[in-house]
Amino acid sequence: MYAIVDIAGKQFKVTKDQFVYAPSLEGEEGASVEFGRVLLFGNDDGIEVGTPLLSGVTVAGKILEHGRGDKVIIFKKKRRKGYKKTQGHRQGYTKVLIEDILTGGKKASAKKADTAKKEEPAKKEEKKAEKQEEPKAVRSMEEVLKSVGTAQAKDKDDLKKIKGIGEVFEKALNDHGIYTFKQVSKLTPEDMEALSEIGGVTRHLIEEEDWVGQAKALMKEEK
Repeated sequence: MYAIVDIAGKQFKVTKDQFVYAPSLEGEEGASVEFGRVLLFGNDDGIEVGTPLLSGVTVAGKILEHGRGDKVIIFKKKRRKGYKKTQGHRQGYTKVLIEDILTGGKKASAKKADTAKKEEPAKKEEKKAEKQEEPKAVRSMEEVLKSVGTAQAKDKDDLKKIKGIGEVFEKALNDHGIYTFKQVSKLTPEDMEALSEIGGVTRHLIEEEDWVGQAKALMKEEK
């Protein structure tokens, strides 16, 4: 079972238990969301196409995290005018878990809404306070180097061979002591989170491009 759904102006082909990175959505992490702009629905019985939307079909999901994408550098120059301008931009995104595709006008949030109404206001405040007291910890680069090991600049590999690493991010990695494919191959999710703080490359991009797998493959080629 799958569907093509419009989320904040972008179309996604989704299935149950899939993750999508949608344009920034409103809502806290952990909140349930429903998307009603379904353009196409398919299952074993066939395919239904909307004109342009399907009625009675919705996609239920949960917001997992909010973040920002890769840094884009914009450079403007006017000849013989002495005008130069460099600007960076990181587009926001929301990571959403697709929990279910609902048909026949079903509502995923109805049961949750009833439970939420019965919850006492005091308990809501307690949960909110607990969430605020638990800030997301990010590793320092010293901890990252302990995890991946240290290397010397003389042993430097061409990290730009890894898809997703350009000159800017390679320099940022080198400045923080990461020079070799071997070090990149040992990155953990926590290390990736720390790296996203130094050069504008998000953890989800590092995972999607599989830097660890690419680094291991390049190490084998060198042997």
